Amino acid sequence: MSVDQKDKIDIISTSPEGKIILTISDHLQWDEKDEHLLMLQDKLNSYLEYIKSGQIFKSYPTAKNKNLTILLNLKYEPNELGIAFLYKCRESTQNYDVWFEWEKLN
Repeated sequence: MSVDQKDKIDIISTSPEGKIILTISDHLQWDEKDEHLLMLQDKLNSYLEYIKSGQIFKSYPTAKNKNLTILLNLKYEPNELGIAFLYKCRESTQNYDVWFEWEKLN
């Protein structure tokens, strides 16, 4: 599963610290087109809806009362527009008590 499958949760795991990690796998290049950003926004909105609706707690009861993090695993380094977008994503997820992080995989 990946960023272009907006209605799928790619990976759910628990960190050694006990945080629930919902991972988005992003294999797309960053270019000047908005298509990548729109796909990522749709995917992130699906993840937030999964959390806000309480579906995550039905699927994973152990997630109750745990810190939730959405982790974006990137194949490619984001461009300037992408970085700005990722920081905006972080701001918006905090409204739902969800942390947003990203990392480029080697």
